[in-house]
Amino acid sequence: MTTIRLALIAGALAVCGHAQQVLGHDTPDLSKTEIHTLKVQGNVYMLVGAGGNITLQVGDSGVLLVDTQYAPLSDKIVAAIRKLSDKPIRYIINTSFDADHTGGNENLAKIGAPVLGGNLGNSNRGAAIIATENVLSRLNAGAKPLAPPGAWPTVTWFEGNKELFFNHEGIQVMLAPAAHTDGDSIVYFRRSDVISAGDVFMTTTYPVINLAAGGNIQGVIAALNHILDIAIPEHEQEGGTYIIPGHGRLCDEHDVLEYRDMVTIIRDRVQAGISKGMTLEQVKAAGYTKEYDPRWGPKTGPWTSDMFIEAVYKSLKK
Repeated sequence: MTTIRLALIAGALAVCGHAQQVLGHDTPDLSKTEIHTLKVQGNVYMLVGAGGNITLQVGDSGVLLVDTQYAPLSDKIVAAIRKLSDKPIRYIINTSFDADHTGGNENLAKIGAPVLGGNLGNSNRGAAIIATENVLSRLNAGAKPLAPPGAWPTVTWFEGNKELFFNHEGIQVMLAPAAHTDGDSIVYFRRSDVISAGDVFMTTTYPVINLAAGGNIQGVIAALNHILDIAIPEHEQEGGTYIIPGHGRLCDEHDVLEYRDMVTIIRDRVQAGISKGMTLEQVKAAGYTKEYDPRWGPKTGPWTSDMFIEAVYKSLKK
């Protein structure tokens, strides 16, 4: 079985753990999880296991990771990285605060090393962890934080883009406000022409909108349109810029376009129902996702069509 085929299978399975984490369920059993590596283009790779996809950039200056999956997988992730590079991990970028994207932060940052003389290094903590201010706020909130201090971002920002130049490549970390959560970001590798989308774009389910953490359907659509503004296809919306989704298979602009259109159509249907004075239960019963459900929305499980419709409805009512 090819690496690509294995990556597709693993990516399709990963969403279950993600939705469980968002909805407050236990971390899935990871004992048999394998990490599969897929070359994207340029010096960017995709690591697929359980939880969110990892984007990996390697080069002479070291290793950069976008997201870190779950903590129990850190050794396997390091083993996959070492097949491509023996350089230290210098940067970790988190696209959200979800445990399936940040769970390995502490383990992987601890074995990393700062960029000497760089403005984003951290000599006390190994690799720098970069994320929006809201990711830090949610990970360390309350008397019992969601993550230990070693997993918290060491470099944060709250407006505009965070930019760095690493491995001879410009990298832009761009806000995606109030989308899947209130702390999402999109990462663009300019020379490799690869976008790491985080959970604003997935190929495995309807968007998971975490209302309790500031998520909103309008922000999801805005983020998808932002990706489409950046992506340039090689021919007829295919090839060219590649997009690594938060969960699922490797994509190009055409995949994002179809996903954006689907989400927008459902949003508009729900908005029309609200304008007519329909209740949530009436909107759920209206079948607004009917033609899309075989592909995107199961009736049972951790994230169903009804859950998505409810999140859209409450977003729009807000």
